[in-house]
Amino acid sequence: MIVNYKKSDKKNQTVTFVIEDADWAIKRVGDYICQEILKQSSIHIDTTSKPYTNISKIVHFGSQYMWLDWGQYMSKNHHYVVSFFHGKPEDGPEVAQHVQAFLRSVPRLSKIVVSNSIVENRLKNWGVPAHKVVKIPIGVDMDLFTLPNEFQREDARKLYNMPENTIVIGSFQKDGVGWGDGMLPKLIKGPDILLDALKIVNKKVDISMLLTGPARGYVKAGLKEIGIPYTHTYVEEYADLTKCYHALDLCLISSREEGGPMALMEGMSSGVPIVSTPVGMATDFIINGENGAVSEIISPESLADSILHVVGLIKKNTMEKERIRSSIEQCSWPVVAKKHLNYVYSPLFK
Repeated sequence: MIVNYKKSDKKNQTVTFVIEDADWAIKRVGDYICQEILKQSSIHIDTTSKPYTNISKIVHFGSQYMWLDWGQYMSKNHHYVVSFFHGKPEDGPEVAQHVQAFLRSVPRLSKIVVSNSIVENRLKNWGVPAHKVVKIPIGVDMDLFTLPNEFQREDARKLYNMPENTIVIGSFQKDGVGWGDGMLPKLIKGPDILLDALKIVNKKVDISMLLTGPARGYVKAGLKEIGIPYTHTYVEEYADLTKCYHALDLCLISSREEGGPMALMEGMSSGVPIVSTPVGMATDFIINGENGAVSEIISPESLADSILHVVGLIKKNTMEKERIRSSIEQCSWPVVAKKHLNYVYSPLFK
């Protein structure tokens, strides 16, 4: 089903953003970009999960996977744009085949949107023409993810049964295979790294974990074995995530590969310091000691060192929430949408 946001008299200035049906990151990105562009311009833009009825001049696929599923059936009479979030041959045979298939399709693409410098440089090193690659960060709703006051922080901690005298660490992702209990780890998300790092940290600091997202069985079993108390909540409404961030002292990203993740931007917008492996947008936006820390390498020991460093700063009250939030103002959805309009869509209308 196509969701029309607005119609325009300019018949040739049309964009369709291809999203997934599931209310997950790709759908949210497409919805936010469309809504904000409509506030800033007169172009016709809509979203669809079934692009076979599309007649727009520009078709933007929200992920490279959807492009490879649909691209072979699409007419040659349109401009095609793809958001390439992550993936490299070293991630496994299936990903290697996917990357090769994507690179073969590059001649058909007018623009490739990437969210971070790591992927931007990777594509260029693979031979993708530089003029086709546009780096635009994943956005965040800064009106939704706001700084908590003391009452909101206290209420959030009570809601999720977080002790006041411990460091509360958040892990908001899906890191199990499939949509069941998640006992089989999705290693690209680094749940094993997370547990091994927390095992080190737990020997030196009193911590509690707040988990969101589906398929977290592997992590929950590991936390129980280590002896770290946790609460796992799966929010029904996206807006309810704000309370989760309000309960945190820091947010942890342990992935081996990322495009964002969205938790990085949501957390920083909420004034939460981020500790991350050197993946995705973390290396572009985290400044060690100011708004979080990036581990030197992807390893439990290095990640644990970064966690302990930030915990020390939190205890000294040197991690200012306002400064953390201000560091990602360029990632607000109005700014991100304007970049799509100016650097991706508008040049293709000419």
